[in-house]
Amino acid sequence: MKSKYTANSVFYVLLSLISVGLSPINLFAQTAKTIKINIDNSIAKVQPNMWGVFFEDINFGADGGIYAELIKNRSFEFAKPLMGWTIQRAKANESEILVVNRKEANIANPRYVQINTEKETFGLSNEGFKGIGVKKGVRYDFSIMYRQPVAAIKLRLQLISSDNKIIGEGSLTPEKTGSEWSKQSASFTATETDPKARFVILFDGKGKIDLDMISLFPSDTWKNRPQGLRKDMVKILADMKPGFIRFPGGCIVEGTDLANRYQWKKTIGPIEERQLLMNRWNVEFAHRPAPDYYQSFGLGFFEYFQLAEDIGSDALPILNCGMACQFNTGEVVALDELDPYVQDALDLIEFANGDTNTTWGKKRAELGHPKPFNLKMMGVGNENWGPQYLERLAIFTKAIKAKYPDFKIINSSGTDPEGERFNALNTSLRSTKADFIDEHYYRPADWFLKNAGRYDNYPRNDTKVFVGEYAVHADKSLTGSSKNNWESALASASLMTGLERNADVVQMASYAPLFAHIDAWQWAPDMIWVDNLNCYGTPDYYVQKLFSTNKGTDVISAKLDGKNIIGQDGLYASAVSDKLSKEVIIKISNTTNKAQNISFDLEGKKSLKSKGYVDEMASENLNQLNSFENPNAVSPKRNAIVVKNKKLAITLKPYSFNVIKIPFTK
Repeated sequence: MKSKYTANSVFYVLLSLISVGLSPINLFAQTAKTIKINIDNSIAKVQPNMWGVFFEDINFGADGGIYAELIKNRSFEFAKPLMGWTIQRAKANESEILVVNRKEANIANPRYVQINTEKETFGLSNEGFKGIGVKKGVRYDFSIMYRQPVAAIKLRLQLISSDNKIIGEGSLTPEKTGSEWSKQSASFTATETDPKARFVILFDGKGKIDLDMISLFPSDTWKNRPQGLRKDMVKILADMKPGFIRFPGGCIVEGTDLANRYQWKKTIGPIEERQLLMNRWNVEFAHRPAPDYYQSFGLGFFEYFQLAEDIGSDALPILNCGMACQFNTGEVVALDELDPYVQDALDLIEFANGDTNTTWGKKRAELGHPKPFNLKMMGVGNENWGPQYLERLAIFTKAIKAKYPDFKIINSSGTDPEGERFNALNTSLRSTKADFIDEHYYRPADWFLKNAGRYDNYPRNDTKVFVGEYAVHADKSLTGSSKNNWESALASASLMTGLERNADVVQMASYAPLFAHIDAWQWAPDMIWVDNLNCYGTPDYYVQKLFSTNKGTDVISAKLDGKNIIGQDGLYASAVSDKLSKEVIIKISNTTNKAQNISFDLEGKKSLKSKGYVDEMASENLNQLNSFENPNAVSPKRNAIVVKNKKLAITLKPYSFNVIKIPFTK
């Protein structure tokens, strides 16, 4: 569209302003709101690990997600032993495949299949996790555990595309014979890309063979580790530079009952010895059934620690406190039988930090990591509440602090950020000078905006806050990935300015949940959405990343009319200085549908450079989403800014979040 204003008309408008004594700059100043930033005085220290991430195996986040195994039900331990598998043959023969249970001999991995082939070709096909993502030119590594009386069978391996073409093939001839189990592997390269392929094993020859732990991994895992993690999913996390990783949950820590709880000792060591467990999200939502959702624990506690170390994050494990999920069974272990649970916590600290002369430090070294992981903290319980939680927590705390007095314990405040449960726990925990109280909130955007000043008047004492789970939950009419719209992310950003301003109270925070598979989710919203080949960050991801990569070292004052900026005229703001990068960093959101002129008055003795920049996220469409097709629809755009005489004039776009960085002079 051609502008109705010509260069001459603009000139005469400016000339008329000057003729009545108003320069364009003065006009901006008259309409601008002035925010005063004191760049010298530190109000509070920002912890290096303040902004982290929370991983739970929900939405197929581990198996079928970041854990790169492509075979579903690889050891036949699902409730239906052949779930995920399809038998291929010309006609059925008696006893051609048996599911054998050796529970007394192998509790952790009792089932295997026995193949008895005749003349006709017999095969097994695996569907993977909502299909198998295959990439052209990538090597795929197959492995299997087997035993056979005589060597008589050859395995033909095929990747079959969604249109039934062979897009990768190899072979394996089991070599060893006898009654002992052996492991053998083979590799081949894919010739095409397909997000929905399947894997087929064809058995040539006549004979009998037992099979277990049938596995297929892409070779291009994170750090090229065999049987490792999906590289693209780890990288999008690493790019955030999270200060910590909270794992493994979440509700799966509690389990539907105590038998279903997460037990870290069962998740380390050889993968064939890690006991599979039904994922509690398998049965949680009737409207999102997931009967094929299990935990193989290929991503176990050692891998969690290793992942945290890889990306420069602190590890923050959460352990069961002797209570199952109170929304499910509410089952508790008797107090006089709590010792094994407490011992698990003590042993985990030794596993992470003990030298190689200790029992569990030696175990860590045997797994390939003699150097300690330097674990500093753990959570005892997840979203637990009531006197039954407090009495169990007290036993854990006494035992941990007696042996590790400087170790920090994260304490639950239940499921909600207000109400009788929260108030009772908050009061009790503060009276005992608890290290951290874990607050969770899943609320509408309006709640987030109204609570940006939540921590301005919190006690400044020894007990700190960990906001361990939070997310804006959009209108119920929105489902799945459509919940991660710009309105939700903007409200989160606005609240987070209040967390940052109170960094002496809120020392850690993490959005939740982290990952969701687009074809297999149970819960939304989620920060990062994935399919079998790709992943993208939502607007929430970019908000979290902007805070995490611009955390600074010291909170400094940012005031509008002498007050904290917690929604006046739809504005929310905080500011930090960074003593390491020598910068002032201002975070400000405009939650209105109007552009707003802002004048920053940067007070203090420090000298500032005249040029800086602003990373701006904006969209006038509050329902705007990112997607696989348009992953950067709402993402930061960088623009230069000019500072003159310690003043900065800027126009905030409607519905925008902005991170302004101004360097100090050297």
